[in-house]
Amino acid sequence: MTPMAHSEDQATVFVVEDDADAARFACRALENSGYATSLFSDPDAALAALDRSRCSLLLSDVRLPGMTGLELLSQARQLHPSLPIVLMTAFATLNDTIVALRNGADDYLLKPLTVDVLVSTVNAALDSRRGAQHRVLAIGAHPDDVEIGVGATLVGHVERGDDVTILTLTRGESGGLAVERETEAHRAAKILGAKLILGGLPDTRVPMNGPTVALIEEAVQRIAPTIVYTHSSHDVHQDHRSVHQASLVACRSVPQLYSYQSPSATVDFAPRRFVPVDQAIDRKLAAIAAYRTQVTKCSYLAEDFLLATTRYWGRFIQAEHAEPLEIVRELAQPVPDYRPVRPSISPKEIDQHVPS
Repeated sequence: MTPMAHSEDQATVFVVEDDADAARFACRALENSGYATSLFSDPDAALAALDRSRCSLLLSDVRLPGMTGLELLSQARQLHPSLPIVLMTAFATLNDTIVALRNGADDYLLKPLTVDVLVSTVNAALDSRRGAQHRVLAIGAHPDDVEIGVGATLVGHVERGDDVTILTLTRGESGGLAVERETEAHRAAKILGAKLILGGLPDTRVPMNGPTVALIEEAVQRIAPTIVYTHSSHDVHQDHRSVHQASLVACRSVPQLYSYQSPSATVDFAPRRFVPVDQAIDRKLAAIAAYRTQVTKCSYLAEDFLLATTRYWGRFIQAEHAEPLEIVRELAQPVPDYRPVRPSISPKEIDQHVPS
């Protein structure tokens, strides 16, 4: 099979495979999905081509004439450190997989392949390397829940160019006038750079299924999120637990689902991922300051308390501040280690966002 002609913006996959049938299958599957392919049965020829030709991703068998796929991986990495590389084999062992991933393979596929598995793996490897935009949905029972739990993480997503939406299921009427809390929620979302969807479920009486699932499902269908943040089940607030359970149902097709900490979380809250938020902490504080009817009466919204919380979790990674997440589901690349490039928000900016 000769290399397929391709346009300048078309991704080109180098397929290194000495089995004619397997090579034909891989090239056809990729070409039918919009990729250009160049086929090599000799790994030395593939390396030579890498040195002179444009390649978006390297797809290689492990058992090759002259050198192994692992050796090809090592040499290709020296030529192109950021090149996405996927290995495939019909004779996988656990040790082979560990060695491949430790040496920089983006993924490791077991033959026989299906079209869906092959194409989705190539898509994911390319997206991971080029920092593809995510669609993020952050779900909270009440106004200020999301800002407290993952406000700084959302700033990081926004700064990366991700599409971020906050879904707040109630108007928070038990904590004050609904119209005031709605206005505050819009201010806070604007500071974070997120879109806002406000539901109308009854505060303190959010059901575990029924309308709660329906409201979240509607948002999931509209946004098609790749990452969802929601409440933890380890929480003494009944609305938070209901939202967590409803999110499990409504977000069942979302590849990445995480639970954040709230002030009413129990000691059973067990995070396994910590997002560094040093550069975003000021914007989180500014967003929470937008809830003026709440900060004067809720001690957990005090700035020193919020900072102490993020400082505590920051000790688990090399960061001064971090937001903790329980991993509910992680079927794709984990939530990125966001380090926003926007400077910390200034007092003047805060005053502009949150008028007196």
